[in-house]
Amino acid sequence: MIEALNEIFSSNRVKTDADTLAQWGRDWTRSFKVAPAAVVFPQTTEEVVALVRLAMNRSIALVPSGGRTGLSGGAVAGNGEVVVSFDRMNRILEFEATDRIVRCQAGVVTQALQQFAAEQGLFYPVDFASSGSSQVGGNISTNAGGIKVIRYGLTRDWVAGLKVVTGAGEVLELNRGLVKNATGYDLRQLFIGAEGTLGFVVEADMKLAAAPEPQTVMVLGVPRFQDVLAVLGRFQQDLSLTAFEFFSELALTKVMAHRKLRRPLAVPAEFYALVEFDSSLTETAGAVFEACVEQGWVTDAVISQSDAQAADLWALREGISESIASYTPYKNDVSVRISQVPSFLEEVDRVVALAYPDLEVCWYGHIGDGNLHLNVLKPATLDGEAFYERCHHISPRIFEIVARHGGSISAEHGVGLLKRDFLGYTRSPAEIEAMRAMKTIFDPKGIMNPGKLFA
Repeated sequence: MIEALNEIFSSNRVKTDADTLAQWGRDWTRSFKVAPAAVVFPQTTEEVVALVRLAMNRSIALVPSGGRTGLSGGAVAGNGEVVVSFDRMNRILEFEATDRIVRCQAGVVTQALQQFAAEQGLFYPVDFASSGSSQVGGNISTNAGGIKVIRYGLTRDWVAGLKVVTGAGEVLELNRGLVKNATGYDLRQLFIGAEGTLGFVVEADMKLAAAPEPQTVMVLGVPRFQDVLAVLGRFQQDLSLTAFEFFSELALTKVMAHRKLRRPLAVPAEFYALVEFDSSLTETAGAVFEACVEQGWVTDAVISQSDAQAADLWALREGISESIASYTPYKNDVSVRISQVPSFLEEVDRVVALAYPDLEVCWYGHIGDGNLHLNVLKPATLDGEAFYERCHHISPRIFEIVARHGGSISAEHGVGLLKRDFLGYTRSPAEIEAMRAMKTIFDPKGIMNPGKLFA
């Protein structure tokens, strides 16, 4: 197999050494074994096509690898697969100012796309803590969301077209950047969020937006979780928000210790809300804050006076995932309709309190779009495998609550390996069978990221 790979790629782009296999065979999850056979680094679509056709002929499983910032095991190679890294397919290919569309290769880093947009006087709004290392292809394959969904939507909303290589070795050009295209099935949408199980994204036409006006950030102390939603509703009455995030006091203490940050408010609160809005609305936001204090929903707040201060306040939220990584957290990334959040969280909190009385549970999330992150932190004294099994055993009780509220077991991190066994809590048997049928069409040999989404 290695000889065949070397015929497609130059020898320095086929790696089999232990360090490379360990690094490129995993994502940010640390709960799964890593055992790829090789890592390859294509530079062109033609090389990806040649690789897929070789894999078809020899029944070689392929696992796509972008920035490997995923949190569900979607990029884990644990069974002798060939990892396909898109690190070298990282070029901006063309830009059409009239359309505000940029064509880029799958390996372009999210932050690089944001910087390119800024150089054109435009804006790419999909943003998250891993923007400095995540890649566009991975964002598309997981339909990444992030911190500005409340105003700008998900990655799906910014994909104008795709070039993909299917599991049958065929190249498909999907939608070609068109605004209107009423010609039947929009196959582009199938590949967004498919986690590489139908084929690999190699190029994407990404839409850009007009540059926003300067933003102001406010962090508020909220004593009761049910009041976080009341604060959201009150702010949305008078302001168009760019972001509305929340995090717990435990999450704040972890990020302050990890990044050596200062406490934002003099008196701790059980929860915190982070609000971002147009700076021209700062006076209005101040009035809304006063109204929230009068209602007893908020105890105190701090508001940014500069871009640097805004960045410092955002660090309190965006640094949480990094700050708890050393605890090997078991992550639950769930969503319900915004109106369902208070009752949902109350039910989940009861289950968590009973299931994990001896463990720290860290809450935070994008509450403005109904997305909650529940992270169970592993104590240093507990074996990793035992910890994973314990949490995995409790997850169905949480997902039963998700199902009762009509929610999703994975809001933005994908299904991968971590949520594969629980897909039925969000998708009906008929939906899962339809998904399997689609995989058979696009990936007849079952070589594209096998074992992810469903077994």
